[in-house]
Order: sequence, then C-alpha cells, then structure tokens
Amino acid sequence: MTTRDYNQEFQDNAHRSYFYDFDARLRRYMLQTFSPWLLEGPALEMGCFEGAFTTLFAERFDDLTVVEAASDLIEVTRNKVDAPITFICSTFEQAQVEPRYKNIFLIHTLEHLDDRCQVLERVRNWLAPGGRLFIAVPNANAPSRQIAVKMGLIEHNSAVTEGERLHGHRVTYSLDTLEQEARNAGWHIAQRGGVFFKPLANFQLDKALETQLIDDRFMDACQALGMVYPDLCASVYVICEQPESTVDTP
Repeated sequence: MTTRDYNQEFQDNAHRSYFYDFDARLRRYMLQTFSPWLLEGPALEMGCFEGAFTTLFAERFDDLTVVEAASDLIEVTRNKVDAPITFICSTFEQAQVEPRYKNIFLIHTLEHLDDRCQVLERVRNWLAPGGRLFIAVPNANAPSRQIAVKMGLIEHNSAVTEGERLHGHRVTYSLDTLEQEARNAGWHIAQRGGVFFKPLANFQLDKALETQLIDDRFMDACQALGMVYPDLCASVYVICEQPESTVDTP
C-alpha cells in the first residue's frame, strides 16, 4: 500500500472550495443530536482538520485529546483553539492511546481511512468502561446527492466523486453500510440516525441563505425532518458501545 503524506493531501486541496457556511450549521446540529448521549469525562477527537469541530468539543469538554496524522493541521488547530488540548501526531493505526476516554468522536473521518476495520477495532481499546464512540459520515443517499445522480453528475449514490477522491475519501456510506461496518468491528449500536434532511447541495444552501430565499426556520425544519427520515440526511451516524462481557487485548 502506498504511504500517504497527510500534510501533502491537505496542501493539495487547500485551494479547493470544499467547505461551506452550511458545514458550520451542520456541526451544531450534529452536536445537538449527540448531546443526550454525551458522557462526563475525557474526550478524544480522531482527526481535527482545521479545528472546526475541535473548537466545539473544547467548549464542552475540559479534558480533550486530538489524534491527527497531519502535523500542519495540528498547528492550524492549536493556533485556532484557545484551550488546553493534548495533541498526538500519528495515524490511527499507529497511535498509542490510553484506555481512558468516555467519548470518542470519529466525525467525517472514517470515509478517509484505508483500513477502516482495523481502526474501528483498535478504538475499542481506547474507551474507558461505559464509554461511547460517535461516528458520523456523509450520506450516499442524501436527496441532493440522489438528484445529482439523476442529473448525470454522479455515477451512483455511493460513488466517490473526483472532488471527494482528491480530498482523501475512500468510500461513501449509507446508514446501513455504516452500521454494518461498525458491527463487523465488534461494536454494539446504541443509536443510529441522520442529521439534517438535505434537499440542496451545500453551495445551493449557502446561496439560498445569503439571498434570504430560506431562513433559520427552514434550516431548523430540515433538521427536525431528518429525525423522521434519517436515510435522507446530509450525514448519518451511529453511537457505539462495547458489547457486554467483551475484553480486547491491546
């Protein structure tokens, strides 16, 4: 397998308009969705990119650790987030992490990994007793994506587009394939669902908000509708716990 240069991947895509104002709203909706399931105690974020989620996690958790393979992104995040965060510069496959975390977050990161099953199995050894793993990924079946398929812009729902490939994506999940992969790695699924019913592409949502064609009430309604139709959301998630009477060796 070719060794990946994570700093180079980040730099190669720095010029691309990959992130949108919508993403900030989606992060807030995601934390609202996770809030009833969050536990008191140390938290671990797996992959920080430029620290957008790290900022939110630092507001919620006093004891926060970040594992990130790109040293450049650690520096970006360290400079952005004014909080006492512990950074571990390592791939998930090689990271040495203590088994003390009550909350572990793998948010829009699993789809970037080469050996996803290995990582999901390793993470089980990083949780404290009773801890939870929160996984969220972009959804192959989001309506905006299905429309793009019908328009001929994407080959099929679960295809990895060229833009996604350049950004490091290896796979595109639906809720059922995400859940199955977590189960295959030995996790118990405590909760599953979706975040934000997504009728438009990110740039279209940004434009509609900018021109006041839609407003905050519309966005909140899409979030509420996503709770009814998780398979049609922007992101899908699973909240995982250790199976009872299961002990792994590090």
